[in-house]
Amino acid sequence: MKNRLIVACVLVFTLLLSTAVFAEPLGKRIVLENGMVLLLAEKHDLPMVTVSMAIRAGGVSEPADKPGLAALTASLLMQGTTKRTASQISTEIDFIGGSLGVSGGDDFASANLRVLSKDLRTGLDLLSDVLMHPVFDQKEIDRKVKETLASIRQQKEEPEVIAGEAFAKAVFGNHPYGRVNDDVAAFLPKVTRQDVVDFHARRYGPNDCIIAVVGDVSEKEIIALLNEYFRDWKPAENSDPKHAAPPVIEKVTVRKMEKAITQANIAIGQVGISRGNPDFYAVTVMNYILGGGGFSSRLMDNIRDNRGLAYDVHSSFSPQKEPGAFRIWTQTKSESANEAIAEIFKELRRIRTEPVSDKELADAKAYLTGSFPLRMDTYAKIAGILTNIEIYNLGLDYPQKYAGLINAVTKDDILRVAKTYIDPDRMVVVVLGDQEKIKLKL
Repeated sequence: MKNRLIVACVLVFTLLLSTAVFAEPLGKRIVLENGMVLLLAEKHDLPMVTVSMAIRAGGVSEPADKPGLAALTASLLMQGTTKRTASQISTEIDFIGGSLGVSGGDDFASANLRVLSKDLRTGLDLLSDVLMHPVFDQKEIDRKVKETLASIRQQKEEPEVIAGEAFAKAVFGNHPYGRVNDDVAAFLPKVTRQDVVDFHARRYGPNDCIIAVVGDVSEKEIIALLNEYFRDWKPAENSDPKHAAPPVIEKVTVRKMEKAITQANIAIGQVGISRGNPDFYAVTVMNYILGGGGFSSRLMDNIRDNRGLAYDVHSSFSPQKEPGAFRIWTQTKSESANEAIAEIFKELRRIRTEPVSDKELADAKAYLTGSFPLRMDTYAKIAGILTNIEIYNLGLDYPQKYAGLINAVTKDDILRVAKTYIDPDRMVVVVLGDQEKIKLKL
């Protein structure tokens, strides 16, 4: 009885949350004096404020001959400014019980702040300082380079990382999404402080920045604070360097990698879609049915449940500013690798040729729409969705529109997007393991 009551309470809370979230636009869009875009969602139920920033300073913005520079620059921002040492930054944010961090990514660098509303001024002082006034001390650069190279060496022993990087390189080639640890390890020993300083000067600026603020703060207050702390932030350049397009895959391309392990690590896929693609919602439903829906997916039902070939098998699209990867991943015993691969290709062909069932379509829609409110059950998640809304021009009424966009997907849409974005005859197949036992037949 107690467990049923808890479940009922959770369901009621989720319903109330979704009703509250979807009753009106998620937030308000405001362009500040310095050109920075503010997305504000006032939430006064808790005395907290979460700030999430997306800065167009990701890997796609770094020079092609300097892979890893964007991530290195982001990692150094917390390591000291013209006013504070790294220790002082850490001490000050810890003293108010908040959190502050900066990290790199493919398309954007991210900065995140969480503080009590009474400490928002202190938090923004710290946040603006690390973004605007980093000192890039040579000792810190050397230390971060050493740490990164050590981490890369450690990851060289992880089968999933090895296979995943080989897959990324085969699919994307010299495109930024295909830059891997070996590329970074080759460049970082040659990086100079001037490389970091120049990248920061070119890429970090208010005109290339989105800031989402969620929590216990008024519009008037947050605008005044942001104008105060970011007033002197100088605009950055607006153009990314040109980069290579992903290679054209004309046939099934196999990459066999030797490693003395008991299981074969298998990655199969190709270039997928961008987040801005109008077929995004149909692809989302299609992929849920194919392999993104956990135990209810076709891949899991066939390869795990019916054949017992793997503990896990799943497919995913990674839509980014540019088309990201479509990938199927599984691990299986070396001796069953050929059978698992054959069944994966069978399911790829089936999703392109046979209409999905009414139940498959209904279940996919029910899950995708029913779980959507849980993507906004914390201030941090709301801030993340707000930044995505701005990046991909989704509109602040996106939460109200989402269910309708998913529910509008038809069986014909599933077939159409499967035929358009999945081509079993032009896939990359990476197989890592004991090749003598695998005896790959592709």
